[in-house]
This record gives sequence, C-alpha cells and structure tokens, in this order.
Amino acid sequence: MTHPLIAIVGRPNVGKSTLFNRLVGGRPALVHDTPGLTRDRRYGECDYFGAAMRVVDTGGLDPEAARDVIGAGIHRQALRAIGEADALVLVVDGRAGLSAIDQGLATQLRATGKPVFLAVNKIDHPTRDELVHDFHALGLGAPYAVSAAHGRGIDPLLEAIAEAVGARRPDVPETDPEDIWDVLDGDVAEPGDDANPDAEAAEVAEDPAHAAAIAHRAEVDARPLRVAFVGRPNAGKSSMTNRLLGEERSLVHHVAGTTTDPVDTAFSIGGRDYILVDTAGIRRKAKIDADVEKLAVTMALSQIERANIVVLVIDAELGPAEQDARIAGMVEHAGRGLVIALNKSDLVTSDAAKAALRELTKDTFHFLAWAPVVMLSAQRGDGVDRVLDLVDNVAREHKKRIPTAQLNRFFAEVIEEMPPPIHHGRAVRIHYLTQATSRPPTFVLWANTPDGLAPSYKRFLANRLRERYGFRGTPIRIAVKAKHDRHKPDA
Repeated sequence: MTHPLIAIVGRPNVGKSTLFNRLVGGRPALVHDTPGLTRDRRYGECDYFGAAMRVVDTGGLDPEAARDVIGAGIHRQALRAIGEADALVLVVDGRAGLSAIDQGLATQLRATGKPVFLAVNKIDHPTRDELVHDFHALGLGAPYAVSAAHGRGIDPLLEAIAEAVGARRPDVPETDPEDIWDVLDGDVAEPGDDANPDAEAAEVAEDPAHAAAIAHRAEVDARPLRVAFVGRPNAGKSSMTNRLLGEERSLVHHVAGTTTDPVDTAFSIGGRDYILVDTAGIRRKAKIDADVEKLAVTMALSQIERANIVVLVIDAELGPAEQDARIAGMVEHAGRGLVIALNKSDLVTSDAAKAALRELTKDTFHFLAWAPVVMLSAQRGDGVDRVLDLVDNVAREHKKRIPTAQLNRFFAEVIEEMPPPIHHGRAVRIHYLTQATSRPPTFVLWANTPDGLAPSYKRFLANRLRERYGFRGTPIRIAVKAKHDRHKPDA
C-alpha cells in the first residue's frame, strides 16, 4: 500500500526544512537562514513507532515573492504538494509572532478540507510556551509548540498526525549479506588446489548463506532503480528530469544554481520503476563562495553514493571540461554505473563542431572508455528516450554475475596469452579467479604473491573481461588475496 503523504507548508524561513529533516532523519534537506532556499518538492519517509508516512517539504509561500519567475515556480511546487497530500502541517515562527501571511495560509489550507496541524516552531524552552497562544487565532485547533532544531514537542505532533491519517507499519528492508568488505576481509572460503569450478553450483545450493544472498539480490532487483542526474551548473539536469517525467517537477531557470536540494521523484515506465534524482550543479571548490552553495554541492555529491546509476549531464555547446572529468572520477570511485549525456546538442549544428565535440569527449573521459555517451536535447526532447534505455542497459551490466566455471576457462586463455610478470625474480602464480560481488562487478584473484600483481596487469585483465563479457557502463574492481599452501605448517 502507499503510505499517507504529509505536506509541510508555511511562509519562508520558518523552519520547514528543519522539521522535514527531523521527521525523516538525517539531513536530507538543505537548511540555512537564507529565505527561499527550498524551491522544489522534497520527499522522505517517516516511521513513528511503526506508523509509516511519507513527508514532503515545500518552498516558502509568500505572495510578494511569487511575482518573480522563481518565486512563482516555488508557489506552483508547493500548491501541487498541498493538492496531493493527505494531511498538512502549517509551520509558523513562534518567535516572530503571527503574520498576515500565516493568516492567509491558514484560510487557504482550511479550504482544502484536509486535516491541518499547526506547528509553532522555534519554541525551544518552556519559558517560550506563552508565545503559542496568539496562534489560536488561526482557527486550526490547538497549536503544537515544537522546536524542529532540538526535537522538542515532535512526538505529540507525530502521534496526532499518524492517528488522523491511519498510518501503518512498512516492510523493513534487510541489510546486504554480501558486503564486499566481508569478502575481502576473508569471509569467503578460499578454494583449494583441487577446487572444481563446475561443481560450484551444486555445492552452494546447500549453503544457507548463499541462498540468503540470492534471495537478497532478488529483493534488491525488485527495488526502484535510483538514477541521479549530476553535473556542472546550468547543464540541463532539471530540464532532463522534467522531460522524462512530463511535468515541472524541478524548477528550471537560466540562472545557474536554481536547484539547491536534491529532488527525488518516483517514476514508472514499461513496467520498470525508477527514482529520478535531480541535483544542484557542482562547481570547482575554488569557485564556491556562499555557504548555501557549499551545502548544496555537498548534498549533490552525496547522491552519487546513494544512486545505482549516475547520469553525468554536460552542456554540449560548452563541451566537457576538467570539472566534468572530476565528477566522473567520483562516480567511478563510488562504483556506480555511469552514462554521459551531452545535453543541448541541438545547438551544435555543423559537422565540424559535432566531430570536435566527440573528440573532446573522448579525450576528457579517456580513463572511462567503458561509459556510454548519448547526445540529446532536453528542451526539444531529442534523444531523451535513449537515456533510460542506456540506464537500463548499464544497470544490467552493473549487476551482472559470471559463473566461476566460465571465469576460470576464460582466465586460462588469458594466462596463456599473457602470464603475470615476474616479481622480484619469482613467478606470480594465480590459482583461482571468482566474482565476489556485483554492483559493481568485483573479482577476486588468489595468488601466491599478491603484491607482485602490478596495476597494469589488473587493467589488462579488466580489459579482457570487458571484451569477453561486456560490463559496459560499469566500473570493474579486481582484488588479490594470498593463496596459502595448506600443506605447509604455519610459521
């Protein structure tokens, strides 16, 4: 079932995002004392003692600010959240007192006929409780004195909301039983010299841990695919998100930095579920001055870690730059699948300019030759449908697993083609190759001298793996472990 949706609304700078963070846990929404910072709808999950609810943060509603383009967009986003919510929380600033905007919003929210809860924020001490009395005039029932920053008064508010919307307990996902660090720390049994890769399937069929891992992979496969759109400011990330969704989910403006918070949106097409994440533009650290932008960039970078697949959006008219290469390197380091999207390609008209763009892209991302590149125009819609096709293909490669029997037949051919180099006068012998995990595909080699396997040989092996099995769009990890001679006594 879909959990009830609670919309947090109010005028600017009353603490809506701080309350949102308090309800969903962590710091998923950007908080600063700059008014108008939240611009798009921001969704999260809240579980209050088993009562599961969704929460949406909105931008500040201010009739005066709504006269400009961005202010009008903020209003549209907030009104959509009010329209789709099951209950509403009007947040007011207890220290600032009752305002005309608060009164207008209270009238507007009462007209919806939905349950409305009045949260008088910034009441961080009992000595300030008397400030709440003035807000009875809004006619929304008993106000709740809260301090979103300190957590004071949150429990009574959540208890009332949960009861009003009939929230129920959600399914709690299990932890990942096949953590790569467990693999590399030795929790995977080391095969002996007589290991028979062809018998592996029969052996693991009786292993409960392996069965649990398979069940977990099936559960992970059923989850929505999380796709993050990242890149420099004004590259067209929000335009791409809106084009795919077919609605104005993220505000779009020609001024760079319109998007501040990451914006998550559930999306389904062709029987496949996605979560599309629009993020703030990522500039070079030396170029970032304002505290707000520093926070926005930090949150955008955190979305790379949370994503399954990352789409790096680049302004094709400007072409890829060093900063784009840095961002792509972060994606590779995080082990996420990658698609490179050259947006605004309709502005690159001549054959010479297109050839120069392709060459510049190839040079800039020479270390990521495995990442697919797509040219598109989010404004016109050209090529946007190819993005999700590539994302799906990369997701399949990202989770691909190769049976050990196949790997070792393949590796026998590789060894014959190019044996590992001599290390300190001693031959490096690789006994066994297996795939430890996927997402990203990670392979473990057992060798007599792990330190003797040079990075160049690992790159050679990764290239051969790609030639044989694909893995387009995903990084490959290769780790080496020591193969102990079990016939020799321990020193």
